[in-house]
Amino acid sequence: MSAGDFMIDAAKRTIMHIDVNSAFLSWTAVYELQRGATVDLRTIPSAVGGSQADRRGVILAASIPAKKYGVKTGEVIWQAKQKCPGLVIVRPNYWLYQKCSDALFELLQEYSPSVQRFSVDECFLDYTGMEIHFGDPLEAAYGIKERIKKELGFTVNIGIGRNKLTAKMASELEKPDKVITLYPEEIPYKMWPLPVEKLFMVGPRTKKKLNDIGIETIGDLANADLELLKSKLKSYGVLVWQYANGMEDSPVRTGYHPIMKGIGNSTTIKFDVEDRETAHKILLSLVESVAQRLRKARSCCRVVSIGIRNSQLFSYSHQMRLHAPTNITNEIYEVAKKLFDECWKGDKIRGLGVRVSELCSDEFIQATIFDDTDIEKKKALDAVIDRVREKYGDYLIFRGVFADREVPPIAGGVGAEDYTVMTSIL
Repeated sequence: MSAGDFMIDAAKRTIMHIDVNSAFLSWTAVYELQRGATVDLRTIPSAVGGSQADRRGVILAASIPAKKYGVKTGEVIWQAKQKCPGLVIVRPNYWLYQKCSDALFELLQEYSPSVQRFSVDECFLDYTGMEIHFGDPLEAAYGIKERIKKELGFTVNIGIGRNKLTAKMASELEKPDKVITLYPEEIPYKMWPLPVEKLFMVGPRTKKKLNDIGIETIGDLANADLELLKSKLKSYGVLVWQYANGMEDSPVRTGYHPIMKGIGNSTTIKFDVEDRETAHKILLSLVESVAQRLRKARSCCRVVSIGIRNSQLFSYSHQMRLHAPTNITNEIYEVAKKLFDECWKGDKIRGLGVRVSELCSDEFIQATIFDDTDIEKKKALDAVIDRVREKYGDYLIFRGVFADREVPPIAGGVGAEDYTVMTSIL
């Protein structure tokens, strides 16, 4: 089987991927400068993260000087400060990020009627047929990039390709403040030499499986025997092979759906919980609701958090950034359990909460939400449960672990921070 068997009629499409450089940090820096700050956070070792008092808070975005110290998105703050003792930490400002995202989106709409928000700091733009108005794609992209820098005060990367996959891959090739093309004829020398884990949606688990069969680069994957990939990775093997060959045909969507800042669920327990097993059961009952609402919003999460309130009404929390976005109940639950086990102090528990954040659309990754070859089975199971509950109520179908009724199969109430921060075009 060859790449030609999967060719799509996309020769005339021109898609751009616009990605804000270190979005949260850049937006915060611009805001502080407008308010009279004398130091640009982008020029010093700095990061956006959780409370400095909470040693379990994580880095959400880091400046380029901070990255030179090895500070990485997703690592806990105390680890980042060990690498960079002078690291300046600023709290996230989601109201600001909404405004900046809206401003970017509005500017991009001047260049095409088809603009899709992929996340709060990423957009796809279908430039097909717009050359008559704004010139060739490369010229237009440079113009867009400079307008954003001049009018909005932050920099972006713009990738250009024949589909959303190649456009996104192009925008990741070199940062910051770049315009990069990745047309079919450029794939062999721009994309194929990269390590296979640089391919969109190839995470650690898949990397290991591919490495085990001698696939080290994206080019190795693109030229691998498809039947071998199917035998090792099932349908997921076909998908990553297509991606490695630059094949992807999803449209730039123009329908509006709300994307939440985050989705949370918490409960006050009628009795003091003193054992891990019961706590895990309550976490599952909370995750059932959170994951269901996440899927209903056609979203995936990048961060999972849990909160614990003890019998003395003292609260503490822990969070983790995922390798890849997910909305699968069991995946979120496994992370929630891990977080609980890492941070529970052994005290009596009066309240528990689960929250997912850094949400993105599920449409571009719905076939590979998490690096797991059993993904289709997990998705199918969740879909069946969602349909039954939507039609007959939340309590008609529940997991056997709740048969004793000690803990309700779905517990808690909507989190206080469940509100729309941006509109996503899915």
